[in-house]
Amino acid sequence: MSRTAHRRPRRGRTRFRAAESNPIWARLTALDFIGNSFQLAALAVLCFFPFLIVVTTALGRDTATVVAGWLGLDKPAAEAVAGLFKTDSISGSLTVAGACLLIVGAVAVAGVLQGWYQRVFDVPSRGWRDSIDRFLWLVALFGYSTIQAVVGRFLGPIGGAVAQNLLGLVLATLFWWLSIEILLAGAVRWRTSFPAAVATGACCLGLGAFSARFFSEQIVVNNQSYGLIGVVMVILSWLVAVGVVVHLGSVLGGLYTEHRARSRSPR
Repeated sequence: MSRTAHRRPRRGRTRFRAAESNPIWARLTALDFIGNSFQLAALAVLCFFPFLIVVTTALGRDTATVVAGWLGLDKPAAEAVAGLFKTDSISGSLTVAGACLLIVGAVAVAGVLQGWYQRVFDVPSRGWRDSIDRFLWLVALFGYSTIQAVVGRFLGPIGGAVAQNLLGLVLATLFWWLSIEILLAGAVRWRTSFPAAVATGACCLGLGAFSARFFSEQIVVNNQSYGLIGVVMVILSWLVAVGVVVHLGSVLGGLYTEHRARSRSPR
């Protein structure tokens, strides 16, 4: 066996050890970001999307338009997503028990995100009071999506892509900043949570740019090849990516805050 063949495993082990020593990767793996992201995607499809359909229909909004806006889809992909949401038979068929189950499911999705932030910022759980914060976060989410849609509709023809991206970064930063404060009930100072909000907003902006190109194409292709189940699989992939982005943003913000604290502290 040649020397080159012997060196290849050594190079692989060296790269693996370097990845393990990376503080960002170490924090992400400690949080089990892959498993948590898949958990969020599954809960969102099973529990949050039915709640989203009922709420958007009650508010007179189109669910497919809301989802397409979150993913940043183009027109052909948005039309494919529209086939997933048929809301003609929803009105008048929802019972009190069904409404309660939908709310509980949506709150459970918010609870997953809340648990992430509690581990990242080392904040203990507050028991049943956490449920109130989760419900408030759902209200903030729908408010954010409404503002995002209205601003995008009026700013698009005037400001162009650059203005939309800048404003999108500002809105995303404000939303995630508010999300951390709501879900942690103000246990973390605004100044401490701001870097994580900025990092998450920037990561979301990058995901939006990637989603507008990659996921739009994949949705159209999968819809032609596999039907609606192919569209669902692409949306699941996007939800997993959202979980990874939230983890990455919070970790980057936390590391920046720690680095800044160490640089300011006396030796």
